[in-house]
Amino acid sequence: MSGERQPDFGGNVTHGGAYPAGGGYPAADDDDFRGAVEHASRHAGGSGDSDLFSNLLGALTKKKQSLADEDVDEDDAVKQHKRFFEKDDDDADADDKSLGSAAAMQALKLFTSGQSGNTQESSSKSAFIGLAMAEASKLFDQKASQGKVSSDSSKESAVMKAGEMALKMYLKSQGGGKTESSSSGSGILSLASKFLS
Repeated sequence: MSGERQPDFGGNVTHGGAYPAGGGYPAADDDDFRGAVEHASRHAGGSGDSDLFSNLLGALTKKKQSLADEDVDEDDAVKQHKRFFEKDDDDADADDKSLGSAAAMQALKLFTSGQSGNTQESSSKSAFIGLAMAEASKLFDQKASQGKVSSDSSKESAVMKAGEMALKMYLKSQGGGKTESSSSGSGILSLASKFLS
């Protein structure tokens, strides 16, 4: 029986991110998206949403290829950004899609103006996506506290929509979803000049 001793604790440490095992995506991509959790949590001001960001980024990674084939509704994104960040309309029916689009646009604005707090990593995909998700988290909380969010919208969905929109913007700036480039700053900057007049 002596050979059946069990250690007091095993080596299967699973904390540190809710990434499904065997997700089927390249390690480099995985690392890139993992960085987004850190960026999002930091920009959201330690709001306790790190688990939410981690879960959603795992799902976002799996959707990357299908998102690459989707168009970015530029006009709507600009309209939603003006609605929430410039006019602050009193509409009580803010939904997850409009909140997500507005947050992604705000992230693009902060990102390209140097206000995102990321200096060394100003051109990284993870920083941009993390920033968009953090902006969605803060915007949802703000609107929810004012009673201006539609009843069928959730914070999780709004943050996911922001992440999807940011990823689509990034992929578009790269000329599609097939190519990955570490020197992405110029692409996102040119995208910003188109979106943000």
